[in-house]
Formats: sequence, C-alpha cells, structure tokens
Amino acid sequence: MPDRTSSNLANIPAVETPRLRLRPHRPDDFDNSFALWTAPGVFRYVSGKPSTREEVWARMLRYTGHWLWMGYGFWAVEEKSSGAFVGEVGYAEQRREMKPSLTGMPEMGWVLLPNFHGRGYGLEAVQAAQNWFATTFPSARTCCIVDCRNIPSLRLADKIGFREWQRSYYYGDPIVVYIHPEPPPQ
Repeated sequence: MPDRTSSNLANIPAVETPRLRLRPHRPDDFDNSFALWTAPGVFRYVSGKPSTREEVWARMLRYTGHWLWMGYGFWAVEEKSSGAFVGEVGYAEQRREMKPSLTGMPEMGWVLLPNFHGRGYGLEAVQAAQNWFATTFPSARTCCIVDCRNIPSLRLADKIGFREWQRSYYYGDPIVVYIHPEPPPQ
C-alpha cells in the first residue's frame, strides 16, 4: 500500500520549544502511544484501566481526524535532543456526555510517559500548544477536565491560566472542569 501519510499530514503544524518538538502523530508512534496509554501513572487518572491496542489505534486516528475536520488536534511530543517520544498534548472536541456540557469548546489535554515526569516538560509542551492555539483561534474559549486526585495536573492547569469553573463527575470519577480564559461575570 502506498504511503500517503506525509502528504495528508503536511498541513498539521509542528511547534518547537527549546527542548521539545510537538509534531503530527505518525503510524510508527503506535508502540510508544500504546506504552503511554497502558502506563499505570497515566491511565489511573484518565480511564482507570489500560487502553487496548484497538483503543490506542482509534485514539491516534481520532487525533488525525481532529486536524482534518477541526483545524486543531493532538500532537506527539518528542524530546529534541534524543528524539524520544515523551507524550501527547493538544486539543479535541470530545462531545462528552456530561454536565456541564463542553460541546463546542475545544478541550485541552496532556499526558506524558511517567519517566518524563518532573522535568518541566508538561508545562513546556502545554504552554507551546496553548500559545499556538491562542494565535490560531484568538477568540476561542477552551476547557480541560482533570481528575480531582491528579494533583500535578491540577497544578499545571492553574499554572497555564485555566480557572476552575465547576466540579462534576465523569464516569463516576470526581473532576474539576477548568475554563480558559475565565468566563465573564454573570
């Protein structure tokens, strides 16, 4: 089968920071993405169970679909010095069945392999993604949801300017719903 990947991904921007490269996912990221989504330090705050290979493949296809349909999506994050896969960061329209409804509000997300935690890579990658998004969609309000037990992600959301909007539950787990920028006073 011919490789159409590079031509299909040509319109997805790459974003660089001093240490990281945010780039489109490629099919050869599959094993790294699978390792990410089966790492206990990752899935315990997202789904409570490791993802299957089928679920990870569908996730990667969804990332690419977001770029094609929405003009934004998730990037693979790699360490520039080594080329190592660090994690994934970006935006998605999840259309979650939850209250409050987040439909129509791009939802930011970030996950890093546990061996890259504690190096400041999360903040660096998230700020780069946020800067790209704010420049590309300057009037968009965004959101993120964080498991109430995920203290590092709660802190990161605060550091990058998200403000708590509501508390809720998603699949029975307590979450904080953040919004950026803050909504106008009512």
